[in-house]
Amino acid sequence: MIAKINEAVNYIKSQGVDLPEVGIVLGTGLGGLVSEIDVKYELDYGKIPHFPVSTVESHHGKLIFGTVKGKNVVAMQGRFHYYEGYSMEQITFPIRVMKFLGVKNLLISNAAGAVKLNYKKSTLMLITDHINMFPANPLIGKNYEDLGPRFPDMSEPYSHKLSNELRAIAKEKGILLNEGVYVPVTGPNLETRAEYRMIAKLGGDAVGMSTVPEVIVSNHMGLPCCAISVLTDECDPENLAPVALSEILAAAAVAEPQLTALYVELIGRL
Repeated sequence: MIAKINEAVNYIKSQGVDLPEVGIVLGTGLGGLVSEIDVKYELDYGKIPHFPVSTVESHHGKLIFGTVKGKNVVAMQGRFHYYEGYSMEQITFPIRVMKFLGVKNLLISNAAGAVKLNYKKSTLMLITDHINMFPANPLIGKNYEDLGPRFPDMSEPYSHKLSNELRAIAKEKGILLNEGVYVPVTGPNLETRAEYRMIAKLGGDAVGMSTVPEVIVSNHMGLPCCAISVLTDECDPENLAPVALSEILAAAAVAEPQLTALYVELIGRL
């Protein structure tokens, strides 16, 4: 694991990349933040040693290096998912690489379904906690002390400091920022009515297919992170209608400028 990370890091550095301070993970339909980056380098995932390649049509599959408000950033334009057939180790490998490149804070985004009935599509939800429904964990297997402890604490998986900054920015900009518990499932199918009822009874406010593996690995390495879901559909089991990927992408596009505004301002304050 350590050798693979170092090989990827050395390749990235060999391309002349300046050491990034902030890492960004862009979820389904949420690549627009790249337009706010003064891009210096773009590296295709396929050229970076040991990186998986994104197979989802809405994920571009590039590592973007540049600056936002004078801060060096690295952005994953497209992430990896369990439903693509990748292991949890592969899914979270880029987060390990970011940490070894020098990233001090990680900003994550995703598209998710609104399980809480008064949360509407095309709005944002700050993730304050999660209930992990994945059948695997990225920390299973041999633990490398150079990466983190065998039994990492998860009492604050989402940085209070970063989350409080986002709350303040949202208030200043008049952006509705819901808050809640995110529940990841394997996908790729959407959920049934009974599954939405179960998630709500468990205490979930939104459901998606990503994010938590990256959050676990970030906490393992002592890398502060925050996460925002763009709510792309309303998961009311009593009034459930079919939803297509095109509709999810369209809903994400409506809210994406607000997500971008929050994260750009947050980067400027770090």
